[in-house]
Amino acid sequence: MIRCAVYPGTFDPITFGHVDVVRRGLVLVDKIVIAVADNPAKGPMFDVATRVKMIQETFIDESRIDVIPFSGLLVDLAHKQQAAAILRGLRAASDFDYEFQLATMNRRLDASIETVFVMAREDYTFVSSRFIREISSMGGDVTSLVPLPVLPYLKHQHTLK
Repeated sequence: MIRCAVYPGTFDPITFGHVDVVRRGLVLVDKIVIAVADNPAKGPMFDVATRVKMIQETFIDESRIDVIPFSGLLVDLAHKQQAAAILRGLRAASDFDYEFQLATMNRRLDASIETVFVMAREDYTFVSSRFIREISSMGGDVTSLVPLPVLPYLKHQHTLK
């Protein structure tokens, strides 16, 4: 039996914090489906297709990872992917309140799917996609915060402005 987890998020863009959660999640499950939320109302910097592509390029050598766009209920996606768990990362105690509410609601919707929390490594507790977008848009160096495949996309976005 292949144990699968779904790791949902906007990943706008993916950071080393996200990569850390995925790598550590692969210790627990055989396969991770990274589900890139298509939510234009959030006003993402990158469209969903670009975010999927950045993540695919980041994990190009990892056969145990699938990257897909999604919208709708996460528990429905988890069923479709035959996932036993939803993988979530926690950076700080402040993340826990929100994540606890999400996990509780998902359990209410479907008690058969567990939520697994992975604590971010200390090196990444301050990293967020929002900070990456802000720093990059002002010409700051984010090379130590995002995977190499993300850098050209950020540079391109910066030159468009």
